[in-house]
Amino acid sequence: MSPPDSDPDDVDLVRMVQGGDTEQFSLLIGRHQRSVFGLGLGFFKNREDAADFTQDVFLKAFRSLSSFQGRSKFSTWLYRIAYNTAINALKRRKEYASLAEDAELPDYDDPERQALGEATRAAVLSAVKDLPERFRICVDLYYFFGVSYPDIETITGFPVNTIKSHVFRAKSILRETLKDEN
Repeated sequence: MSPPDSDPDDVDLVRMVQGGDTEQFSLLIGRHQRSVFGLGLGFFKNREDAADFTQDVFLKAFRSLSSFQGRSKFSTWLYRIAYNTAINALKRRKEYASLAEDAELPDYDDPERQALGEATRAAVLSAVKDLPERFRICVDLYYFFGVSYPDIETITGFPVNTIKSHVFRAKSILRETLKDEN
């Protein structure tokens, strides 16, 4: 248990909810809602669907909270639920779209730098869209969410060496594609 004068960590909150203090789940939502919503944007590409997805994920997490055993971080367990929810929804809808599309450019004072940044972003987006879906998912989780390889394994079910290979191959493809753009 955490010291009384500090905020409880995720595992402490889960234990409180499992013990009947269900109001503590709102703290878990507050801590992870932005990341789950961001993952939803990567999959569904619009805010309304991402918001619906986020609610669905947290509802599933709440209902399944008794199965959380603390063998992984809560965030990893939650991302696994989110990933599976998204993949199942996409099987009924469309293909995965990368979070790279939502990356914001710095606000440059120099119009020339702004134009160069926009052109670079467009080239990267085009190249990322052309990556195989399994590469895009690994790249997004690793670079945009900062998820470790072992946690990506837990989330996607891909072995760690496969994830490393996907990220490496994606970077090689992007490097070649972007080199050809110049």
